[in-house]
Amino acid sequence: MKIVVYCQHVLGIGHLFRTLEICRALDSHDVIFVTGGPHVDIPALPHVRRVCLPGLQMNRVFQDLRPTDRGKNLHNVRRQRKETLLSLIREEAPDVFLVELYPFGRENFWFEIDPVLDGMRRRVLPQAKVVCSLRDILVEKTNAADYEARVVRTLNRFFDALFIHADPKLVRLEETFSRYADIGVPVDYTGYVTPAPSAGARQRVRRQMGISPDDHLVVASAGGGKVGGDLLAAVLKAVPQMARNRRIHLLVFTGPYLSRYDFEYLQALAGPGTRVQRFTDVFPDFLAAADLSISMAGYNTSMNLLAAQTKALVWPFPQNREQGLRTRRLADIGMLAMLADKDLEPCHLAERIDYALSQKGAPRTELDLNGAATTARLLGTGIKPC
Repeated sequence: MKIVVYCQHVLGIGHLFRTLEICRALDSHDVIFVTGGPHVDIPALPHVRRVCLPGLQMNRVFQDLRPTDRGKNLHNVRRQRKETLLSLIREEAPDVFLVELYPFGRENFWFEIDPVLDGMRRRVLPQAKVVCSLRDILVEKTNAADYEARVVRTLNRFFDALFIHADPKLVRLEETFSRYADIGVPVDYTGYVTPAPSAGARQRVRRQMGISPDDHLVVASAGGGKVGGDLLAAVLKAVPQMARNRRIHLLVFTGPYLSRYDFEYLQALAGPGTRVQRFTDVFPDFLAAADLSISMAGYNTSMNLLAAQTKALVWPFPQNREQGLRTRRLADIGMLAMLADKDLEPCHLAERIDYALSQKGAPRTELDLNGAATTARLLGTGIKPC
């Protein structure tokens, strides 16, 4: 089966890597992965062909859509993207068109998605199953009534199924989308999508880093790096203030999009036993090796933590409800601990880190983390195109 997977990351890398994990699970199919955000290296998969549309991105408050290449004109980039996507669908004639987030988000990309959906419906493009791939929690909208009406109208007209990458035991879509009952297409909860650490990762990583059984490894991270620099700086300032009887190795992943100025500032804060680097494509392995993770609370990081069974302190991104809601739910079932803004003061954060390291045992979850495999299975069950 040929599957075109469409995913646009405009600020961080969570959407991109969650969708990549779904592509990885589709290893018995021919997959074309369509992206078009700021550049980030991703692992090559033998069954996946990546098609990069001319890049678009947004600023950290999700406004001002603009080309990733400052020398390009927005109108021309939009036209090129639309033509490329239409040509791809026409030439490849996929069996499935899997669309990440839209129409629940990515409203600014209607100019290239809607012509494909309309063309399939009017049969001027090859017919395909059209499936929406959606994360667990939606962000709030300024005009919620109009937004939800448009989502329901688009979903019911153009889509054949909705896959929610969540476990309803933790959160259900209707909690952040009030018109759930008006969705007329089949809805499936797939479980959360996350890679698992590789076998033996804890021992292997600690051995490679020279960490003894009596030492502590703390991993701090900030997703893509467009936001979260303040958290990483707070960690780098807090660790030297901790009790001297703890031997701590601190590994900081800034994210690929952190500015060079901020990256150099964090490097300057790094003391003995501390390493600051931008990115790793085996992040779950480092979490498995860690005694504590300190991070923001995006979907991917949160689920990586559960898969690695790592103790965690998380600071939710404050701009909208998504990370805060997820964090509170996970904290309620004992999976992690939440940091407030006041906890970023180095003395307070040092106390929180010290307390977390003193706690015995590892968090174990009963949440479904098999979302990628379930998505692959559902896509092969014969959803009928409209």
